[in-house]
Amino acid sequence: MRKSIAALSILALATGGALAALADPIAERQAAMKRISGHMRDLAPFARGEQAYDAAAVMQRLQALDAEIKAYDVALLFPDGSESGGDTEASPKIWEDKAGYQAAVDKFAGDIAAAVSANPQDLNAFAPVFGDVGANCRSCHGTFRE
Repeated sequence: MRKSIAALSILALATGGALAALADPIAERQAAMKRISGHMRDLAPFARGEQAYDAAAVMQRLQALDAEIKAYDVALLFPDGSESGGDTEASPKIWEDKAGYQAAVDKFAGDIAAAVSANPQDLNAFAPVFGDVGANCRSCHGTFRE
């Protein structure tokens, strides 16, 4: 009996947490995109040679970006019905082609994981892997953002 009550309590907490996360999917996805774009903005000066290359700082930012994209859940952030009714720049194409959007997110995640795995120790190693990440980011925005 005690185990059943504990299990139900955990389920209630988990469900309540999920429902709270879905309370405002527009705000949640905007916050996620702001975190992702913040990591991209932090990395760009290294890739362009505008900031002295620091392998440890680059890796820290790549790992943060990797963690962020791994937590990015298309189904939770873009539920049906959240395409309107708020201040959103998400294109209706996301809801029209969720599989295509998921594929774009998966490719972005793969590019980021490859950059982390490359563990770039200098600008010559970092620029091409970050170029792939940036190109994927721009491509997705071109298709799935208004």
